[in-house]
Amino acid sequence: MNPRLKSLQPYPFEKLRKLFEGVRPTAQLAPISLGIGEPRHPTPEFIRRALSDNLGKLASYPPTVGSESLRQAIADWLVRRYGLSSVDWKTEVLPVNGSREALFAFAQTVVDPTKGEPVIVCPNPFYQIYEGAALLAGARPCYVNTPADHGFAADYGSIPEDIWRRVQLLYVCSPGNPTGRVLGLDEWKEIFALADRHGFVIASDECYSEIYFDEAAPPLGALQAASELHRGFERLVVFSSLSKRSNVPGMRSGFVAGDAAVLKSFLLYRTYHGGAMNPAVQEASVAAWRDEDHVRENRRKYADKFVRITPMIQQALKTERPDAGFYLWARTPIADDDFARRLYAEQHVTVLPGSFLARPAGGVNPGRDYVRMALVAELDECLEAAQRIVEFCKHL
Repeated sequence: MNPRLKSLQPYPFEKLRKLFEGVRPTAQLAPISLGIGEPRHPTPEFIRRALSDNLGKLASYPPTVGSESLRQAIADWLVRRYGLSSVDWKTEVLPVNGSREALFAFAQTVVDPTKGEPVIVCPNPFYQIYEGAALLAGARPCYVNTPADHGFAADYGSIPEDIWRRVQLLYVCSPGNPTGRVLGLDEWKEIFALADRHGFVIASDECYSEIYFDEAAPPLGALQAASELHRGFERLVVFSSLSKRSNVPGMRSGFVAGDAAVLKSFLLYRTYHGGAMNPAVQEASVAAWRDEDHVRENRRKYADKFVRITPMIQQALKTERPDAGFYLWARTPIADDDFARRLYAEQHVTVLPGSFLARPAGGVNPGRDYVRMALVAELDECLEAAQRIVEFCKHL
């Protein structure tokens, strides 16, 4: 077996199951989970119909590069969404089976293990796929803390110069998981300058980009930042998905876009990896990328939840509405794992301990004494969970 598999840590939800072992929550309360960031709003009917109407296309092998209509739909969406002058659908867009598998596979394409000891930089706390991708590609993960006293921004100045010289890939998540923070143009300017100086590739995870609270101020994207800074897409690739935007996590439909030369190599990898998207899913994805009405309605529902629930949680825990995304990142008065275990036992509500989403770096675990709450259920269920959390905190 690949010995690098032994370096992988248990996934956060495996740690959560172990944390809850032996706990018998009160039977009088129905279970409510805020632990997993799985969209639970209904899938729009027009997407379901587009999927079922194209099931006949399952009789043929789909090309790894995806259909022309899908790549064109994605390129058109990028231009509309980010105000770009153009995106070449032939060379700068590639459909993928959800952003998760692409974020992992991308490191296997980019990392050159023959060049010294390669390093991959990722934010801390983080989406664990970044770490696993680094380890299985033969690279060392370098965790950059994003603490509260730094505005949940990454402190790239904390990375020594000798580490930067070995960096081959940098993962960015904006809007962030778990904090919901959106990177500003000055931060992108710093990242681009570092990439230019050291020659690494930027992987920008933007799967939460379409869940925000002000229709007049959508989150800044990496391609948009590059355009506003009058540069091209060199060494820059963004990752996005329909899962959260359109409530279709089961379709496993997303895309990567950016540097044509990098995507050419990624396509070669995916051709051997077997990363072609189901043809019926491709047609349903075209319909989803070309419609914004359902996305605005989705945002409205999330905005309503945050308006109602954030003040309730603030009665008991220190938290703020995020810039974007569907997570509340809340400070706990006791150890985060104890908080989660006791909340589950006493109120049958599941939240994810923040320390499960981070690694010790710089002498601290920046996720410790936080919990992540995913407001993905419908409003009534989220309100009930918030009421139980407030009640629980009264007795701590």
